[in-house]
Amino acid sequence: MARQQESTSATLATLVSGAVLGAAGLGWWLISEADRRRRLRYKRSMLYAPRMQDGSEALGPGERQPLDADSQLEARVDQLNAAIADVRKQLEDLGSKG
Repeated sequence: MARQQESTSATLATLVSGAVLGAAGLGWWLISEADRRRRLRYKRSMLYAPRMQDGSEALGPGERQPLDADSQLEARVDQLNAAIADVRKQLEDLGSKG
């Protein structure tokens, strides 16, 4: 009978330690998933933040301003901003497909 009690207590200790390890593993996995989602949300927000700040969507790609001496630089900057916006759009499309 004593041997059976030792076996039962050893089995109970194994079950308890397995439950504790399982709970710790589940907690670690949940925390890592939450961190992964937080980082993904941050990366996605960074895709939109620069575009909203640089004003590259203020003018459409076909709209041009008059080209006097001072506005040539502005036109070139607008053209570069539009190209950057196109590249960002392509990256967003690639990110949403993957």
